[in-house]
Amino acid sequence: MTRAALLVTHTGRKDSTAHARTVARDLNAAGFEVRVIAEEAPDLDAPEVTPVSGVDAAVGAEIVFALGGDGTFLRAAELARPVGAPLLGINLGKVGFLAEAEISDLDLAVRDVVARAYTVEERLTVDVTAELAGEIVAESWALNEVTVEKSSPERMLEVMVDVDGRPLSRYGCDGVMCATPTGSTAYAFSAGGPVVWPQVEALLVVPINAHALFSRPLVTSPRSAITISVDPHTSAPKLCCDGRRVFDLPPGVQVTVRRGATPVCVAQLRPQPFTDRLVAKFGLPVEGWRRNSQ
Repeated sequence: MTRAALLVTHTGRKDSTAHARTVARDLNAAGFEVRVIAEEAPDLDAPEVTPVSGVDAAVGAEIVFALGGDGTFLRAAELARPVGAPLLGINLGKVGFLAEAEISDLDLAVRDVVARAYTVEERLTVDVTAELAGEIVAESWALNEVTVEKSSPERMLEVMVDVDGRPLSRYGCDGVMCATPTGSTAYAFSAGGPVVWPQVEALLVVPINAHALFSRPLVTSPRSAITISVDPHTSAPKLCCDGRRVFDLPPGVQVTVRRGATPVCVAQLRPQPFTDRLVAKFGLPVEGWRRNSQ
């Protein structure tokens, strides 16, 4: 039986397409059907690939390769998540936490996939629903974070945050973010949120530039429901999911965030401890502040 892999990359970058051609050739030589999104196939220009529809691209795929940065990984997650296909990120850039392997490990990663020498880890997601007067005006999901934020740069949002149906606090702010542990090192980190190990099951609530006495980031139960109610007399907000799916919302809307019904499955090759990845990405001083002193 033919094995299938979906290959997702940034076809607008020459180095990305060159690496993708190498992966496609090696997987094809190992007996894989190598799929790519139909509209991206001409840019890839690889005779080994099979163009497929974006909606059904990962159906029946044994694994999804994401070659690029975090943006490419998130785009690939949209295809892999609905069908539960394992997603393997190969980082072609210098930043990002979502990829499992670096570009220097590319040949080894392909060999491990061919040999089925990988494990699969489920990553928590969030589902989000926006309602106005009992009517759903937007629905989506996120792997990293959901933000309810101001759409007008000159005005703050006035919001009320509830956790599990109980009022927590009102904020005048640029927005409120609900993040997953996977997303804790992305936008949530930039907004002052804590770093959370990916295996921890929890949801983060991070006010963004809040004008309030109490504006600390919070870590809640993964079973919590977080509701962000936008004051009807404030400016119109927008809802952003992973920075990819954006919805304009009316004032007075209620946005509820819960643990996602469908996780993202992430392929692990030779898992590096998250502590080591954190140290490497941020250049943390594990050798001591005075290591270069005489």
